[in-house]
Amino acid sequence: MLYLASQSPRRRQLLDMAGVHFEPVEIDVPEVRAPGERPEVYVSRVAREKARAGLLTLPDASAAVVLGADTEVVLDNEVFGKPGDAEHAARMLRRLSGRTHQVISGVWCVGRGREEHALNITQVKFEELTDAQIAAYVASGECMGKAGAYAIQGRAAAFVPHIAGSYSSVMGLPLFETLELLRAFGIGPA
Repeated sequence: MLYLASQSPRRRQLLDMAGVHFEPVEIDVPEVRAPGERPEVYVSRVAREKARAGLLTLPDASAAVVLGADTEVVLDNEVFGKPGDAEHAARMLRRLSGRTHQVISGVWCVGRGREEHALNITQVKFEELTDAQIAAYVASGECMGKAGAYAIQGRAAAFVPHIAGSYSSVMGLPLFETLELLRAFGIGPA
């Protein structure tokens, strides 16, 4: 049985789209980057902690596999996280404007006595955004709750002339890598 240690509707949507059956588990894992921790190490660590925390919530985890994931937007070695408010979101978008940033996704599958992981790094180029574009996007509310203050699967798709890597990773879950991990645990699409 596969469990998803995530509250992300995008991760649920992507797994559903891939035909993977799962049950969500509620977890609460602090997402705090340690001083000097490299972004890819941070993202992988948080994903692993989520998967492990999910496994601990199960009354009988003997046959369970828990999937944990984390996705962050990184520019100049700074992990952007989710905006705290509209002003914070606008600042993030101004910094991303006209530049190429990384979206780093870490995925861990954890079962009894076994852990496997994958990391995906995708390059995302933003067009030069005007103040009016930023204000309209922030006013839409779509930026809230999203790493880097944008959703590539929504209105922000219009800001992105090019990506090099995984579109699904930018949404929050690199499907190719995730499905490879799940196959290694004997789990596949229905």
